[in-house]
Amino acid sequence: QPQLVESGGGLVQPGESLRLSCEASGFTLNYYSVGWFRQAPGKEREGVSCISSRDGSTYYSDSVKGRFNISRANAKSTVSLQMNSLKPEDTAVYYCAASIAGCTLLTPSTYLYWGQGTQATVSS
Repeated sequence: QPQLVESGGGLVQPGESLRLSCEASGFTLNYYSVGWFRQAPGKEREGVSCISSRDGSTYYSDSVKGRFNISRANAKSTVSLQMNSLKPEDTAVYYCAASIAGCTLLTPSTYLYWGQGTQATVSS
């Protein structure tokens, strides 16, 4: 059974960092583009970052560009999201998702597999 599991969320203060991980089982993650999405209470799901399966290209939303970094560890079937200089507005449930198509931050429906989400809270 294909599955994605996120980990690494938690409570941090503004300016601190978190590293989220997304681990796949039941399918070969290397063949899929992997995106990170987030959803805050009362808001729509937002695409944050994506890493392409084709050439490793990475994409970021304007709101996180320069602060977040996505990377892939193929041997471990894992994709990580390093989040630095966190702000209160980064508070959300973060989801990873896998797509056999290319990267997109705008169309969550193109992603085939989704994790259950991990909560990241930035508060003083």
